[in-house]
Amino acid sequence: MDVHKQAVARIAAVARQYFQAGEPYRVFHGSTNSTRPRRSTGNVIDISALNNVLTVDTKTRTALVEPNVPMDRLVASTLQHGLIPPVVMEFPGITVGGGFAGTGGESSSFKHGFFDRAVSSVEMVLADGEVVNASPSGDYADLFHGAAGAVGSLGLVTMAELNLVEAKRYVRTTYHPKSSVKETIESIQQEAADTTYDYVDGILFSKDHGVVVTGEMTDEEPPPGGVQSFSHAADPWFYLHVRDRTRSATDPVVEFIPLAEYLFRYDRGGFWVGASAFEYFKFPFNWLTRWFLDDFLHTRMLYEALLSGRESSRYVVQDLALPYSRAEAFVDYTAEKFGIWPLWLCPILQTPPPTFHPRVSEAEGPQFLNVGLWGFGPRDQAAFVECNRNLERRLRDDFGGMKWLYAHTYYSEDEFWQAYGDKSRYNELRKKYKAMTLPSVYDKVKVDGEAYGRQQREEWGPWALSFWPLGGMWGIRKAIQSGQYLPRCPPWRKEGE
Repeated sequence: MDVHKQAVARIAAVARQYFQAGEPYRVFHGSTNSTRPRRSTGNVIDISALNNVLTVDTKTRTALVEPNVPMDRLVASTLQHGLIPPVVMEFPGITVGGGFAGTGGESSSFKHGFFDRAVSSVEMVLADGEVVNASPSGDYADLFHGAAGAVGSLGLVTMAELNLVEAKRYVRTTYHPKSSVKETIESIQQEAADTTYDYVDGILFSKDHGVVVTGEMTDEEPPPGGVQSFSHAADPWFYLHVRDRTRSATDPVVEFIPLAEYLFRYDRGGFWVGASAFEYFKFPFNWLTRWFLDDFLHTRMLYEALLSGRESSRYVVQDLALPYSRAEAFVDYTAEKFGIWPLWLCPILQTPPPTFHPRVSEAEGPQFLNVGLWGFGPRDQAAFVECNRNLERRLRDDFGGMKWLYAHTYYSEDEFWQAYGDKSRYNELRKKYKAMTLPSVYDKVKVDGEAYGRQQREEWGPWALSFWPLGGMWGIRKAIQSGQYLPRCPPWRKEGE
């Protein structure tokens, strides 16, 4: 804790210096899972060293954690004490700070809500260098609720206190095969109403093949040969495994997955985004090539390569919140306009407003359905921007939905505030906590479609990387240089297991 306090004091001093000079700055975290175009300014506050699990208290079932602790290391630390965060983002590299300041909703969120609902307090450095502790119902409650999901626009989180729950050895996982979009959505809504489950999500492979996945933590001894893992190079990718186990099944399929393996089951292949790399390079996609290239096909590597190689300029990576009543019509729309399969389905407990988290009308009920839409869009930059703009318009106007802000966001400022909240209230909060020198939420998430497209066309770097396979090769090179290439045993698994 002494080392932590010293680091925070240094960060606060730098923030105070920039504040007094009236100079903007950006924060360097060390990694990101955002797919928004990267921006840079001359002034940087480096908080990448805040990457430690400070304490785990088994009596209070809480942990004090610095913001740059990734999910895999957090899980490895808490599992040593028989505990686990109630919400764990499925990508191992997503950090605690990213989960709080961004929007982290996963397969346990149908009853726990977004990741920040498991946070009992945060230490923050305000824009003027003041260090405060904020909690949901105590000191600085308005700051706590305002900062959750506000992408760092109210200050810097330097420590979080997390609530934990009891962990068990396995997740008893059941795959429920469905034969239509309608049946899959109705089933996932029904299963998500059952709080005896610990995890609920689903995959739509096509209009006539869906799967609802339910999970229950258990210490029950699995039957012989009944344990399935997903982190070894020779293991199957989770979504391919589910597809193959349910392709011709009519009854539910049950298997036992070690807890941490379940939590990060989508890491290898990044759900199914990794398959796009094989499509891009025109490389055979089979068990042997996936095994051979395994070190390159985890989410840390894939995200860095996607951003550095400029493939994010034509890759649709969007998560959308839909009311259950309109989710089937929305899937029909995406199938027609994008032709992207599979789709991820994840039921999530809504956060009451005011919030920057996606939400739907309260009249639709306490939950909404997250649809993950990830795949190649049009190669032409103008067409790519237009298809994303059309998605934003149709989502809001026709389907009563809202999107996550980690991805390309093309709203005008008026459109943004109409969808996401009370601008005057937000600015009052920024003034109260002296954050007006920091970029606003809109400033941080917006993508100027016209300017972005012009940059891709006119600057030599993006122009050169638009030629196959230069962009992909450059992305891989930058990912290796950044340290995202990590051919090693995951922290939750012992060597040799």
